[in-house]
Amino acid sequence: MEKREATMSSWSPELTRSPGGLDLLLSRTLFLLLITVAPSAQRVTPSPNACLVFQSENGSSVTCQPPAKFLSYLRADTTFLSVEFYNLTQLPPELLQDMSNLQELHLSSNGLKNLSAKFLLPVPRLKVLDLTRNALTRLPPGLFQNSAALRTLVLTENQLDVLEASWLHGLKALGHLDLSGNRLQTLPNGLLANFTDLRILDLSKNQLETLPPDLLRGPLKLERLHLEGNRLRTLEEDLLVPQPNLHHLFLSNNQLATVAASTFRGLKQLDMLDLSNNLLTSVPKGLWASLGKPRAAQDMKDGFDISGNPWVCDQNLDDLYQWLVDNKDKMFFRNNTCCAEPKAVKGQTLLAVAITHLKFKAGVEMGRDGLAEHCTPLGD
Repeated sequence: MEKREATMSSWSPELTRSPGGLDLLLSRTLFLLLITVAPSAQRVTPSPNACLVFQSENGSSVTCQPPAKFLSYLRADTTFLSVEFYNLTQLPPELLQDMSNLQELHLSSNGLKNLSAKFLLPVPRLKVLDLTRNALTRLPPGLFQNSAALRTLVLTENQLDVLEASWLHGLKALGHLDLSGNRLQTLPNGLLANFTDLRILDLSKNQLETLPPDLLRGPLKLERLHLEGNRLRTLEEDLLVPQPNLHHLFLSNNQLATVAASTFRGLKQLDMLDLSNNLLTSVPKGLWASLGKPRAAQDMKDGFDISGNPWVCDQNLDDLYQWLVDNKDKMFFRNNTCCAEPKAVKGQTLLAVAITHLKFKAGVEMGRDGLAEHCTPLGD
């Protein structure tokens, strides 16, 4: 089963909508297409030193990238504004004045070091704020005091090493929070307490070693949780309890050596689980009981990955063996999920050992089922 990169991506357009109802990625693509194929429907200045301006019945969309000179005046009907790749360390104080209709603001790939607490006051209808790849080390308290409509906040690849819950106060409608690619080592208690509509939480590629036990007790509708690329060593049994409707769970590239037996209990519709590249040698009995039930077509439909762990393939994996055989068609990298011990099966695929083990217990004649017995290194 080939791994689909779109499924594994931490930036997903799912549930993230632009004011016109389009996904964020599609909104930009459509914008460029309209400029190309519909010149009669927009007003575009052809000069390379001018920002691109597209006008429609819903308002104006403005995109500025070097070498274009940033507009000194923006129309009051602007609903989409993109100012990217300018290496700005500060924003013009009047940038958003008289733009009360603005719904999407993209400021990625600049050098912003700080924001004024009053920065967003003029744009109460803002739904999307993208601050990807800047130099922010903190957010001013009160930044979102007038941002009750904000649905998507992207802070990926900044320089946040601490986070305070008060920085996010005012975000009553937040559905997508992306804090990936920062330097966070800890998270405060009550961080998400008021985010009842949160559906996507991305904390990947930070330096988190532990998570507060109440982290997920605020959101009621969480569907995607990205924790990959941290330093987590254990997965506490109560962490996921408040999120029975979680669809996608990403835990790859941590240091997980222990997972509690009841960790996944209560998850009603998990479609994707990634535990690859951790330190798991074994798992407790009962861990898989609620996941990937045989003949449940919608269960674990997007697959699972447990490759890159040093599995000790002995009788302690009986529970996992049966689960793997029942769900082998949903398994990513089956030829790269290997036994590290004991010596008798070292280098063999976990799935092949599982099938052999179960057939031996049942007294059935062995067959290969088309599986590679020995692991294939990734990249071969």
